[in-house]
Amino acid sequence: MKQRKYQLKKRAEKQEETRQRIVRAISDLHRTVGPAATTVSAVAEQAGVQRLTVYRHFPDEEAMVAACGADWLKRYPLPAPGEWTSIEDAGARTEAAFAELYRYYADTADMMDNIFRDAPKVPALQQAMEEMAGYYEACRSVLLEPWGVEGATKELTGAAIGAALEFGPWQALARQGLDPERAAALMTQFVRYTAKEGSG
Repeated sequence: MKQRKYQLKKRAEKQEETRQRIVRAISDLHRTVGPAATTVSAVAEQAGVQRLTVYRHFPDEEAMVAACGADWLKRYPLPAPGEWTSIEDAGARTEAAFAELYRYYADTADMMDNIFRDAPKVPALQQAMEEMAGYYEACRSVLLEPWGVEGATKELTGAAIGAALEFGPWQALARQGLDPERAAALMTQFVRYTAKEGSG
């Protein structure tokens, strides 16, 4: 009985090892060539397994994308909006948040660029896009609150914050040679101007 339990345990460990190798292969391919160009054959070759083994662990593209997303976020967790609430000043909170998020983008730019680029072509990415939209909304809410604006000014300030949070605007600023801190300072000025002009 003990021998059988040991064998079952070793088999389960080997299966989990194989699964993790496949997940890492999916992540590496999503980062290098993008989800749209990631094939089961490429995953199998990268992981050193047969195509059938990939299908046994991940029967469809949705399962592969979900596993890749979970693995990526475990390795590269997104900044937590709740932690920014400890900064009371509106400008300081906004700049700190932008800087943290922009550093995240700088560290994960190759993956983020591929995901956003391929999302319209890969239906399996829609859930991830919806979750990202929810994340941006949570960030926007935390950053908008201390500005103390109302009505049309609140709407405009929220729009400015929302735009500044997204990957695309950071990417454009990075192409202009701005590091995360300088980009964050610039976009905070944009938000500050919007909040001031709208209420003035």
